[in-house]
Amino acid sequence: MTHQPGRSRRRWVNALAATLALVLAGGGIAASQPSSDPIGPGDDPVFGLANGCYALKSEQSGKFIRRADGGYRADADTVGGAEAFRTHAAQLGRFMFYGKGGDMLAHDGKRAIVSTRDALPTTDWTLTHTDGTYAITATDNGNQLTAANGGMELTDPGVNPAGGRFVLTPAEGCATFPDSEVNATGKPLSGTGPNGEVRGFIDAHVHLDANLFIGGQVHCGTPFDPQGITVALRDCADHGKDGMPALLENILSHGTPVAEHDTTGWPTFKDWPSHDSLTHEQTYYRWVERAWRGGLRVFTNLLVNNRVLCDVYPLKNRSCNDMDTIRAQAEQVRQMQDYIDAQYGGPGRGWFRIVRSPEEVRKVASEGKLAVTIGIETSELFGCSIRNDVPQCNEADIDRGLDEVYAMGVRQMVVTHKFDNAFGGVRFDGGIQGIAVNAGNFLGTGKFWQAEPCTTPEHDNPLLSVGDGPAEVLSALPPGVTTPVYPSGPLCNTRGLTKLGEHMIRGMMDRGMIVDLDHMSVKTAEDTLRILEKAKYSGVVSTHSWTDPLNYKRIYALGGFVAAYASGLDSDPKKESFVSAWRKARADRDEDYYFGFGYGADTNGFGPQAQPRADADTNPLQYPYKTFDGGTTMDRQRTGERVFDVNKDGVAQYGLIPDWIADMRIAAGNDGDKMIEDMSRGAEAYLQMWERVAK
Repeated sequence: MTHQPGRSRRRWVNALAATLALVLAGGGIAASQPSSDPIGPGDDPVFGLANGCYALKSEQSGKFIRRADGGYRADADTVGGAEAFRTHAAQLGRFMFYGKGGDMLAHDGKRAIVSTRDALPTTDWTLTHTDGTYAITATDNGNQLTAANGGMELTDPGVNPAGGRFVLTPAEGCATFPDSEVNATGKPLSGTGPNGEVRGFIDAHVHLDANLFIGGQVHCGTPFDPQGITVALRDCADHGKDGMPALLENILSHGTPVAEHDTTGWPTFKDWPSHDSLTHEQTYYRWVERAWRGGLRVFTNLLVNNRVLCDVYPLKNRSCNDMDTIRAQAEQVRQMQDYIDAQYGGPGRGWFRIVRSPEEVRKVASEGKLAVTIGIETSELFGCSIRNDVPQCNEADIDRGLDEVYAMGVRQMVVTHKFDNAFGGVRFDGGIQGIAVNAGNFLGTGKFWQAEPCTTPEHDNPLLSVGDGPAEVLSALPPGVTTPVYPSGPLCNTRGLTKLGEHMIRGMMDRGMIVDLDHMSVKTAEDTLRILEKAKYSGVVSTHSWTDPLNYKRIYALGGFVAAYASGLDSDPKKESFVSAWRKARADRDEDYYFGFGYGADTNGFGPQAQPRADADTNPLQYPYKTFDGGTTMDRQRTGERVFDVNKDGVAQYGLIPDWIADMRIAAGNDGDKMIEDMSRGAEAYLQMWERVAK
């Protein structure tokens, strides 16, 4: 979570600074056609109904259901006179009956059966199958859909069992349930190369479940919703009709508290998603599907939260506790796997597979699916904050916590994030935004960051004195607090790895987990690397450019893995970009280990996505294009009425990641083929690192 350090983007720096300042001060916040699926529907009598076209017939009367009088009646004599329903899979075993005109079968919360165009929980029905007939119950209350005397109603279970049995008869002329297109044709890359080698890309740092972080009302939209895209991709209610009340979005994305954006969402998406709109959903499941079709093979979903920001942010609908949030996000990603399975005909049939081991990754890759690994990035893991230098946890808490998250499937963790904690010191946020985060460090720990001149070539990000910060930041601090004044020159956090931090690192090693150095202070990273080097432990990564780059050689020497922040592409080798990060990684690699390169998109983590390439107007990526393996054709991605183009939109949402990768071939010039080859080896390089430590 957060943007790439050192990124020369003044608006982003000013925006984040102002936003955090206002948050810390407690300021108030006043139908597309989907692409064809490469996996066929299942043959289960319930799961196999997904996205089919059916008419409903009462077994008792032999009459079909038709739409009438704002609701439905069971009095049609033939299937031709019936309503043809598209059976949208709302979840495994659950469906929405979507009619030809976009009307849906629903109930009114009482007994009446009604028609509605709004996707609501009352349009969600659970089906069970017995001897060729179906019982249909309202998912939200368990009452039974019943046909009686030519009408339709809800009844208590068991009141009229005969009237509650239906036959689903194949029909014609169904409407298509609205969803995003994928705009990829061809069979996804499957199988493995010689010696089981996995080919494809890896995102080592992404936040799929950010809709639940910081109290659940900071982020607008969700990666999926049982009722579909019209619910999943809604703007936040507090953004109003024109976006003017959206203080957080306006400052983060526009650099001013007074800004407007079109809040419509589906189907127009006029102003969002955007590569620099930081509170709107960017990992909708169909967009992730496009990235998978484009060659993504490993996707590390980091469960994320920040308790301090949640406490001071005025809007919330859930717990601010880090562990509560992590548990909820772990549950949601499993629900998303089930939802995707439901679209493809049953458990295990979808392309999105949560994995717990390298062996499972290789199996999933051989099937041509996406391996989803689970990680954590949060500031107070296991309650291990500090308050006035006193740890708020002990070794037993760490052991219990590690056992719990390991059982969840977590295999990669950021140990320090944003604020100092009981494990060690954090890598500073630099510049103006660092002042606001430093104020948050004070609110969370009782102390400001303590800095000193660095004694090694590595250094933390430059610091500004807190007293030089915006008035909103200073007003968030208790009266009479003495703010620190920092010297000029390279500075390092005085805090290194604590005894509890060492216990944490060793506990991760004992369980074969992967240590992410990102966000560790220079001293914390140094102490951690010494432990890993003494043990010759390969399970170490930097996943989104948040450790001193001088650590990369040591990571590679251990057999670890580096992924750079998925920043913009620039052809000029003298300028900082993802291309220059790849070139540096190639220079730092260790010849004793398999080399491949990855990216950390940090999507949904308050990090801007890659903007259009500077020379895209004169030298654009040409659509359609072929994936690196030549097996899939990718055209411009369409969601509703909006067509996305990486040359104009940058990475506005996760579905444009394949376009961004294809664009690397242009940006890298004569090195283009070599760069794409190294990117396609990223998943295998990460896997081999993991295999060296996995338990």
